[in-house]
Amino acid sequence: MKKTRLLTTFILLFFFFQLSAQEFYFPEAGEWQEKPASEYNLNFSAAVEFAKSNEYSESRDLRQAILKGFQNEPYHEISGPTKRRGGPAGIILKNGYLVAKWGDTKRVDMTFSVTKSFLSTTALVARDKNLITDFEEAVSDYVWDDTFEGDHNSKITWKHLLQQNSDWSGQLWGGFDWADRPSQEQTIDEWRSRELNEPGTHFKYNDVRVNVLAYSLLNVFRKPLPKVLKENVMDPISASQSWRWFGYENSWTTIDGLKMQSVSGGGHSGGGMFINTEDMARFGLLFMNNGKWNDKELISEELIAEAMEASKPNPNYGYMWWLNSEGSRNIENIDKDIFYAAGFGGNFIVVDQKNNMVIVTRWLEPSKLEEFLNLIYKNI
Repeated sequence: MKKTRLLTTFILLFFFFQLSAQEFYFPEAGEWQEKPASEYNLNFSAAVEFAKSNEYSESRDLRQAILKGFQNEPYHEISGPTKRRGGPAGIILKNGYLVAKWGDTKRVDMTFSVTKSFLSTTALVARDKNLITDFEEAVSDYVWDDTFEGDHNSKITWKHLLQQNSDWSGQLWGGFDWADRPSQEQTIDEWRSRELNEPGTHFKYNDVRVNVLAYSLLNVFRKPLPKVLKENVMDPISASQSWRWFGYENSWTTIDGLKMQSVSGGGHSGGGMFINTEDMARFGLLFMNNGKWNDKELISEELIAEAMEASKPNPNYGYMWWLNSEGSRNIENIDKDIFYAAGFGGNFIVVDQKNNMVIVTRWLEPSKLEEFLNLIYKNI
């Protein structure tokens, strides 16, 4: 009798876990199963209408929007490709299933600083492959040209670059670190002669230093980062073949006798990631599932957890992902454990591991993000 009960229990548990596994869905290439949000007792109609009616207010001609948005940067110019954008678009996933969408989700557009989260992912790949043995190591141990020479720059670690608190000082691809998003309360001469902060102590959102990370990773992999991302992430998650990752006209270097372009980590000088909404959602789904796609581990769960740890200088920032922990960028009424990628013009990938949700919204007026998310989460 006991054996019969044990066998029955085992069978019931087996089928329970089988059903649970089947309930979580990873889309094959070129397809995406849809389910009504009501199947999960959810209703996103108000949030969708809000996103559609609160389009980013600047020009769809992104070249003009970029020049206007960064007009206070000295010597700023566009040296990478740009593309006229489409209208608002988005996707909401629950358990991997598509439960809401709006706009043209297959249209390829610039995604600006969302690119940074793709860039940091290539660093995680390098760490998983043991090409970088520890993010606490000095980058100068890997990049032996003059990029990290000097008393200050030689102290910079991979972690400092990933958390944007390196205060790297110098010039790369024609861009000066001090000229990227400078304080309007100081003059150019004051910025040039400023006192440098000890690496790891001061957060500064700075695309020149992000591009230094991209260049350093190119030296580690010894092949272009778009190829690294495609082979290790985008192809395994069945992304489309339409995404592209660009650098600048002058961001070329020679490695092992081959000329390679160092890509940019954003688009405020052009370049960066050009991608459709569905591929962004696939990328978010990979992180929602802690680096696994189906049963295949593409990025180790431990590294993803590390990437979402708050940095000391900025509690809202990890390895180029924004965090919703306590801090100046905290979104109220939303779980503190969500994390998100964010880019100029209102491009966002929001990852919610507790509720098994991914939210991608494009060309939403950036100041409306909190209101948009509150509409999504009001019934969750």
